[in-house]
Amino acid sequence: MPLFSIQTYNQIAKVGLHIFDSNYTISDQESLPDAILLRSQRLHELPLPASLLCIARAGAGVNNIPVERCSENGIVVFNTPGANANAVKELAITALLLSSRKIVAGIEWANSLSGTDIEKQVESGKAQFSGPEIYGKKLGVLGLGAIGVMVANAAESLGMKVYGYDPYISIDAAWGLSRNVKKAKDLYSLYEKCDYITLHLPSTPETIGMINAEAMRQMKDGVRIINLSRGEMVNDEDMKAALHLGKVGCYVTDFPNAQTAEMQNVMSIPHLGASTPESEDNCAVMAARQTREFLENGNIMNAVNYPNCELPGVASNRLTITHKNMPNMLGQISKILADAQMNILNMINKSKGANAYTMMDIENELPEKVLQQIDQIEGVIKRRHLRGVVPHSLP
Repeated sequence: MPLFSIQTYNQIAKVGLHIFDSNYTISDQESLPDAILLRSQRLHELPLPASLLCIARAGAGVNNIPVERCSENGIVVFNTPGANANAVKELAITALLLSSRKIVAGIEWANSLSGTDIEKQVESGKAQFSGPEIYGKKLGVLGLGAIGVMVANAAESLGMKVYGYDPYISIDAAWGLSRNVKKAKDLYSLYEKCDYITLHLPSTPETIGMINAEAMRQMKDGVRIINLSRGEMVNDEDMKAALHLGKVGCYVTDFPNAQTAEMQNVMSIPHLGASTPESEDNCAVMAARQTREFLENGNIMNAVNYPNCELPGVASNRLTITHKNMPNMLGQISKILADAQMNILNMINKSKGANAYTMMDIENELPEKVLQQIDQIEGVIKRRHLRGVVPHSLP
């Protein structure tokens, strides 16, 4: 009999669903799922079943998921950072070239030609589509996560002078960044130097609307701006004015809307950043692996609302608890176990903002009375008792 049920929304790549074995039922009609796998389906207006333990988004953004409501219910929300990085990197390099060379406009013009003298028309009209090479030009990369690092390295290898800005760059990202990429000390120093600026940042209160009139005033005249991150990072009204004045030479966005449709010198891409079969496969596999590891072993990898937390080894009895990040939480749990003569073999506790997660491997079988006492601790949101935890190598 299957141990877990998975509710799917959208078309999840089969290579990802193959991660689950016979212990799982998977369908788009599960009434009491343990986990949800999705891509773009909005969950804000949908109820969250009491059975739900986690939600995995096959992609980076989680604005279609009610993360705060999930946290209140102890539901772990995963995303798949870096799984679509190469696809977005390739589109960013494409956008650099398209913003410079007027290739799209040239193709549209060439396709409109008719008559027997098309060759002559081409030679006489091609000058209107000339544009600069990117070689030797300066590119500013805002955000040096998995995608930003790949874009910076690729642009540098194409002969661009690359400046990067990210005050929160991770150690792993720093290791992967080309040593030829120059670190901008602040946004102004990047804006004033660069011929091209590309955005690779998460959507946060600090980044929403960051490309506005004030920011663009600090940029070079004719700057080309590429936004493959989130539409709301650019103030559309300010962009419209900057394009009209020629302050911005071209704006490439992967998020067209009614306002951008009326602007001049805008290249609108229909949200194709991660639209490759390879990217969809990578995201699905990563989401499925994270889901299975959490359901079976309690380990958290790439959650957006709870800390990454992993307890290795074999365990007959593993206790996992999502709880508020409150003082003396561990002390209360440990006392209940000690009073019941329960021996803790291994333990880990981590926090992320207001939320925290604890895992304990217990030597003894856990009586139901002990589990109920833990459930009654103020701040405990959801508790699980996992039996027979065995680390495995997922396909």
